[in-house]
Amino acid sequence: MFGLSELALILLVVAVVLGVRKLPELTRSAGKATRIFKSEARALRDEDPPGAAKVIPGTVVERDESSH
Repeated sequence: MFGLSELALILLVVAVVLGVRKLPELTRSAGKATRIFKSEARALRDEDPPGAAKVIPGTVVERDESSH
């Protein structure tokens, strides 16, 4: 996605724009967002194993096979 030099440049621009005082708050909120994203992704992955059939509640409708 991004190389190390691009990431460093983006961080430098963010530091200049937001100032040094806002940088710890920004990194703290980015860390929280990353942890939340990872935990939600893990929960979705653990919820349904790949290839598992999903059960959808509803009414079973019988077909009349002679009409085909």
